[in-house]
Amino acid sequence: MTTRRSRKSRSLAAQSIELGVAVPQVIAHRLARMDSQEFYRMGSEKVAAFNEAWAAMAMQAALENQKMALSFLQSFWFPWARPRKSASRQLSDAALGILGKGMAPVRRRAVANAKRLGAARRRYR
Repeated sequence: MTTRRSRKSRSLAAQSIELGVAVPQVIAHRLARMDSQEFYRMGSEKVAAFNEAWAAMAMQAALENQKMALSFLQSFWFPWARPRKSASRQLSDAALGILGKGMAPVRRRAVANAKRLGAARRRYR
């Protein structure tokens, strides 16, 4: 279990770094262009990305709640069986899963925009 958890942590850290690099690039490209269509696109993409992120986080939270409820009920049904993970480990893994699901759509769009705007800038040179 430790390797899976550390992979999730590393994946979340990698996503955070990618997002941290892509966002300033996108902002710089968009401010340099001062294009009203690009600003409109930026606003609509942000709303769509955050809606997608919230929906993904809500679904993951529901799934994690079901997992924890099942674990809790199993401790009553089978008191002689040892739990697979401690409650703190379950909560930590749940938080990482929820955060990862929420960050994925935002990161995906920011990285795609950085690539798209970077390519457009190279064409205009």
